[in-house]
Amino acid sequence: MNGNEVMLLGLGLTPPWKLVEQELDVESKPHELHLHIEADRGAQYPCPECGMLSSAHDFKDQTWRHLNFFQHHCYVHVRMPRVRCVEHGVKQVKAPWARQGSAFTLLFEQAAMMLVREMPVLAASRIIGVTDKRLWRVVEHYVSEAVSRFDLSSLQAVGLDETAAKRGQNYVTVFIDMDRRVEPVLFVTPGHGKEAVTSFRQFMESHRGNPGRIREVVCDMSRAFLAGVGDEFPEAQITVDWFHIVQTFTRAVDDVRKREGRDTSMPKHLRWAVLKRAEAGRLTENQVLALGELAQRNLETSTAWRLKESLRWIREAPTPRAARWRITRFIRFGEDLLGESPVLEPMRKALKTLQAHAHQIARRWTSTYTNARLEGLNGLFQAARARARGYRNTETFISMIYLIASPAASMLKST
Repeated sequence: MNGNEVMLLGLGLTPPWKLVEQELDVESKPHELHLHIEADRGAQYPCPECGMLSSAHDFKDQTWRHLNFFQHHCYVHVRMPRVRCVEHGVKQVKAPWARQGSAFTLLFEQAAMMLVREMPVLAASRIIGVTDKRLWRVVEHYVSEAVSRFDLSSLQAVGLDETAAKRGQNYVTVFIDMDRRVEPVLFVTPGHGKEAVTSFRQFMESHRGNPGRIREVVCDMSRAFLAGVGDEFPEAQITVDWFHIVQTFTRAVDDVRKREGRDTSMPKHLRWAVLKRAEAGRLTENQVLALGELAQRNLETSTAWRLKESLRWIREAPTPRAARWRITRFIRFGEDLLGESPVLEPMRKALKTLQAHAHQIARRWTSTYTNARLEGLNGLFQAARARARGYRNTETFISMIYLIASPAASMLKST
């Protein structure tokens, strides 16, 4: 096998294409290898519309970036023909080594996607020597192509939650298939609220899904989410995951601590102590001491913390009926415990939230689904965002979510 045959093999070229010239530019940094490809004289090419072999009408010079040759950047230069088809007229021949509209060969893009799955795009772009903006265009193309092939015809249970795309009030909403153990993400859309749910229904219908088959939706207590699910999936049962109840009361406790801390000195190490669950092994020694001091001083934050910890009594209910009864008793107990103190207003709001969504919360005892998986995925998404030091925009963050946790990841590995 001679040198030209090795080059052709590396490019994945077959007749009538042949390597006619190669040159190494050592003046460039890094060095550049330029490969010039032409077809045999008199060769015929398939019409891109019908596939009929036709003669060349004229030629146009085009260039693609290829995989590095050792340490050298490699570029492929080709005189690409246009054919004159009897039926369709003059048409540009498609390059078999590159997708239409791309400045990279297929092998280059395949290697780039392998790197992107293992490291931040910015790091991958530095390794292969292109800007991250150009690499993002490649990623978004292949992710979009994979997502377009999703089949949602068997979808019956959906979980949804928001995750921060950037600092500030900038979110995306993630929808998952609650029955998928791996790669459960089905759809990601900018924003959060009712519009996100409407977008998901439209996406579902365009991917062979049937909104009428959705029997359960698991989400938080956002009014916009609940209204959207009620409008778009009226036949589905709504389950409010227990995690979000605990989260609501935990945030309320922290708000009480902040309010009281404006006028009263608080024990050291209290902030994280009241946010954690009071179980053996979860609290540090300093945090245990902080909670002890909190109780001794009879602060309002102590009252709020006691109420939050009492939520476990509801969680341990053995049946849905017992859960509903315990929710009612807990609300009465909380109202009596909190009294009229203005500092404890965040806890009273949390009680009202619990009361307003008691029915959806009680479904947790009959449902086999939990949003804990989505919360775990959100951790992965935020870790990826931190590792990449943020993404260029919301669209690139959405593409990365699909790569991390949707069927698109497996589809791209198999291509």
